[in-house]
Amino acid sequence: MSNLQLRVLSAVVLAAAALGLTFAGGLAFRLLCALIAGAVFYEWTRMARADGAARVATLFSDLLMAVFVIAIALGLPAGQQLLLLAVLTVACAAASAMGGAGRWEAPGLAYAGLSGFCLALLRDGDRSGLVAILFLFAVVWATDIFAYFVGRAVGGPKLAPSISPGKTRSGALGGAAGGVVAGVALAAAAGAGNLVGLGFVALFLSVVSQAGDLFESWVKRRHGCKDSGTIIPGHGGVMDRVDGLVAAALALYVIGWITASAENPAHGLFPV
Repeated sequence: MSNLQLRVLSAVVLAAAALGLTFAGGLAFRLLCALIAGAVFYEWTRMARADGAARVATLFSDLLMAVFVIAIALGLPAGQQLLLLAVLTVACAAASAMGGAGRWEAPGLAYAGLSGFCLALLRDGDRSGLVAILFLFAVVWATDIFAYFVGRAVGGPKLAPSISPGKTRSGALGGAAGGVVAGVALAAAAGAGNLVGLGFVALFLSVVSQAGDLFESWVKRRHGCKDSGTIIPGHGGVMDRVDGLVAAALALYVIGWITASAENPAHGLFPV
């Protein structure tokens, strides 16, 4: 089996599982978000954790992340989760400084925590949340697919050669176009209004998704890693698979917060 075939097979299996849990919603989806947050933190720290760090400091950081993972799974109110994440991040930074775990520990906790938090709050428990997550998936997945195939077919100048040599400007443009088409199509199928506005949102999310991908590539290159892990055949680690998704989820959550509320962000873009 070629690497492309392996990537496609893994992507199909993961997409089916993600969609099933998305439609289930509630605790099932929150557990998925908690799992993503925990896996992202695990892979981040295994890449970035300082050599010789005190075992007590690293265990303390892991415990802090576990506390927030539980908060995501329990579905605590948005304000409580954000306050808890801020407190845990400060505590992690202090413990890392004293134990020599490194300056990447606290940013990793914040990055992983926000990843799970935004996804869980966007889904919420109603139809607006379901449409919001499906819209997010459509934009991000289409962006990945079109960027990959357009980049291979067209080629041309590199997008960011010092960070991710494989990405091209043509792929980025193709990914953005694909993301907009997929997002608008999903919104139209769901009966959402203001398709023009949602088209601009989709474009913004596509750009943020690609920026999130580049950010994760920069983190890996900064620490001399090709992949964040090996758990997903053909893709690497969980971070390698969700880097663009979690960046776009944060962006969509902020838009929803501005247009609706921190507790029900999907209602601003996809009113029931």
